[in-house]
Amino acid sequence: MDAQERFPRVTIQFCTQCRWMLRAAYYAQELLSTFSTSLGQVSLQPSTGGIFTITIQTSSSSSSSSSSPDVPGTDTGTDASTGTGDIQVLWDRKRDGGFPEVKDLKRRVRDVVEPGRNLGHVDRDVSGTGSSVKEKESGEGAAVVEGGGKAEGKCEDCV
Repeated sequence: MDAQERFPRVTIQFCTQCRWMLRAAYYAQELLSTFSTSLGQVSLQPSTGGIFTITIQTSSSSSSSSSSPDVPGTDTGTDASTGTGDIQVLWDRKRDGGFPEVKDLKRRVRDVVEPGRNLGHVDRDVSGTGSSVKEKESGEGAAVVEGGGKAEGKCEDCV
């Protein structure tokens, strides 16, 4: 059994037409930095159609059935092609309305991978702001960053 089978695998599916590759790579880098020994793989999967989805696959031997229902905003399914475990949708841009804040994404991954782990400064922010985890959007497909400027223009092919 290799590392990919023992440890959870995260897949970030992103729209190339919307030019979201850099955003996907940033999330991957943050997850690898935080969970370097707890994840077997973080992969980027190019797509089209305005898709930005982050999923995690856990092997059936390492996943506990009690931890997956506790993760807010996740869907659970079984990988029918291999039968090797559950796939949970941690974030879907269309379902969750925008892109996740890194701290929220790390919490969701932590809740699946290492539920008892303290994330330090990421966990200290929880009580003050509620669940404001969505990036503000001005119009469809045009995300607004903290400074108020647009992160990228409207993707007419995907919206």
